[in-house]
Amino acid sequence: MVGGGVAGLTAAIFTARAGLDTIVCDAGESILRRNAHVENFPGFPRGVNSRALLDVLQDQADWNGIDRREATVTRVEPTHRDRLEVTTTASGAASDEDADGDTEAATLRADFVICASWADTDYLAGCSDVGLIERGSKTYVDVDDRGATDVDGLYAAGRIAGSHHQAIVAAGDGAAVGLAVIEDSEVPFYHDWVVPEGYFTDRDREVPPGCEEIDEAERQAREAASLGAIQDAFADAHPDEPTTHPSLRE
Repeated sequence: MVGGGVAGLTAAIFTARAGLDTIVCDAGESILRRNAHVENFPGFPRGVNSRALLDVLQDQADWNGIDRREATVTRVEPTHRDRLEVTTTASGAASDEDADGDTEAATLRADFVICASWADTDYLAGCSDVGLIERGSKTYVDVDDRGATDVDGLYAAGRIAGSHHQAIVAAGDGAAVGLAVIEDSEVPFYHDWVVPEGYFTDRDREVPPGCEEIDEAERQAREAASLGAIQDAFADAHPDEPTTHPSLRE
């Protein structure tokens, strides 16, 4: 996953919960941190602090076993074995050099890559078959209605795919593209659904892949844990102030 904002984290949560090993490379500059207050995200009647919203998304990603890395993706390109090679550098000091003049870099290989970064496509220069769309000063990735590009295994979601800025739109797009990746993988999957005990088995049906039946005690335990997590996350005002547009930081 390229990008640790709303689209990237949502897609990652879906793929991880389906059983796909999922890595998120996060350069640490989600545009969500620039919002003063998010007031159109469903489920928050009076709005929500945008940085707190991103924090709980990150916590949900961690809880689902996602490998989140502070890294900037500098290149994605196909390999001769029908996989995708992803080159990264450590974020924060991604362009800094060590004492020997070398930049710390790492290479990952994946069957699927979802681009969910801001509308900067420079790291896709090695994917010559990817279609790009120019709109003013922005460049977007050309995708089909499932988020797939013309390169096998390469998808895009959120702003880089031309979606609207709103966080809820990014979340929905990330979820849809995450599901597309699941469908195109070899992982058996029916639906990410936690249901009461007997929902399937009392009808003489096996529990489908991705679904889970839980008894009443487990349901109450999970509800208590979810209430505790939400209370902890929103008990106090978030300590961070909104960041501003990069052009105004100097």
